[in-house]
Amino acid sequence: MHPGFVEIDAMKAAILREFKVPLTLEEVDQPKPGAHDVLIQVEACGVCHSDLHVADGDSPQLVPITKRPLILGHEIAGRVIEKGASVNHLQVGDRVGIPWVHWTCGECEFCREGKENLCVKQQITGVTVDGGYAEFVKAPASHALKIPEGLSCVDAAPLFCAGVTVYRALHQAKIQPGQRLAVFGVGGLGHLAVQIGQGLGAIVTAIDISDEKLAHARRLGASATLNAGTVNVVKEVRRAGGVHAALVTSAAKAAYDTALPCVRPTGMLLVVGLPSESLCFPAIQMAAPLAQVNEALHQLRSGQVSGRLVLVPR
Repeated sequence: MHPGFVEIDAMKAAILREFKVPLTLEEVDQPKPGAHDVLIQVEACGVCHSDLHVADGDSPQLVPITKRPLILGHEIAGRVIEKGASVNHLQVGDRVGIPWVHWTCGECEFCREGKENLCVKQQITGVTVDGGYAEFVKAPASHALKIPEGLSCVDAAPLFCAGVTVYRALHQAKIQPGQRLAVFGVGGLGHLAVQIGQGLGAIVTAIDISDEKLAHARRLGASATLNAGTVNVVKEVRRAGGVHAALVTSAAKAAYDTALPCVRPTGMLLVVGLPSESLCFPAIQMAAPLAQVNEALHQLRSGQVSGRLVLVPR
């Protein structure tokens, strides 16, 4: 090396330079970890639909905060090859994953409430900072999560966005064994929702318009499947008493229009897929039918009602 020059390691990465333009495979400088960071050799990175929205610049919420040039990718799994001086809980050689939430402040109201996904100062992997469509990625050690032995990086990577997203929704809904869960859309998120729901003991019904995806859902543990293109989903689900929770992973507004009437009184509609259109539901659908009067009184008697139940004579 010529005296006075500093050697900089390079890496290959897929770079987004302009919206709606194909990514370019380039050789760029390898990131250098700071005192609180780890440098990870990427072994797998999931391809999320959100990556497509970032690349196409069609999300009004993400466009203003998207750095360019940018390395996309936020479902990252790999191995720590270097760590900062202040990092103690991770060691070189550890396998870790990096999620959508790249960093949070730990101090704002949402962080203090345990809702760091809503942190007002958060950084987003593959949006505000470079992500995992590369050979190496730098990340705060505080948000790098160890991957258990026996789980490959290829299998682990999607869990750091799709898996976390649907698990959080089901966890917030407090799904209990024996409860009925409908999963609308058996794609990147939905196929994991079927497995996680089944793992939580729920009776899972998968809804899609693809027979191939529905067959996959059955192999993953769905108790029932419905093709929304050929059957009246609402009628079939309500015949079975409605569902305790309907989790919509589809970005189609029609999926929400179908999902809400499938939810039984006191049930929950879990909004995971984000359609570009506004969601609008008739207020009457939020009310309980007269036939549910005894159930409504039971909930009132046992203190289960936090607001006001309304009966409608239909």
